[in-house]
Amino acid sequence: PVGRVETGTIKAGMVVTFAPAGVTTEVKSVEMHHEQLTAGLPGDNVGFNVKNVSVKEIRRGNVAGDSKQDPPKGCESFNAQVIVLNHPGQVGAGYA
Repeated sequence: PVGRVETGTIKAGMVVTFAPAGVTTEVKSVEMHHEQLTAGLPGDNVGFNVKNVSVKEIRRGNVAGDSKQDPPKGCESFNAQVIVLNHPGQVGAGYA
């Protein structure tokens, strides 16, 4: 898989869980621009190889997180503060 490290790190040997797929596996290697890394840091766009996971088991938009420290999981709802920049017109209740 490929993706952006938003928080924390990703490194070879870590056991990660993909949500909402619920797939758990070990990271074999991490690379950026076809060069192997010891770890991916926040802000890095990385590719990483995982053990025994087929392409059909995980999808675009899945989140990978450390299985040992609060692994990611789905939720029914959440609260968010949204800031809209440079919107032409007015946003009100029921706007879609």
